[in-house]
Amino acid sequence: MADIVVVEDNTDLLKIIAHILTKAGHSVTEACDGSEILEILAKQPVDLVLTDIVMPNQEGIQTIVQMRRYYPHLKIIGMSSGGSEGDGHYLEMAREFGANATLAKPFPKAKLLDTVETLLGAVASA
Repeated sequence: MADIVVVEDNTDLLKIIAHILTKAGHSVTEACDGSEILEILAKQPVDLVLTDIVMPNQEGIQTIVQMRRYYPHLKIIGMSSGGSEGDGHYLEMAREFGANATLAKPFPKAKLLDTVETLLGAVASA
């Protein structure tokens, strides 16, 4: 079981992702934008963060940069419906700024779980 934070401004999608990860045996903390994540990380150890890229208040690229600066070993997955076409190549930018993996929304449940388990496996073997 891993401690995971999901950062997503679409509350319906946030609840779906949290439900999938909880059913897979993980402990999930929910956040609605990037400004909440540093507060959460300061209070509790976390194994993995899934963060949306396009969000109000504090967007995902800035959030990834801050997490990478203060928590260099934290595993991060960037999520966006912008994908690698149009909208500024958000997923490519997320990787360039420190995300370990990316997911283009919408993504199937199996892809979410596989990406999470792959990164958590890298944590366990480190």
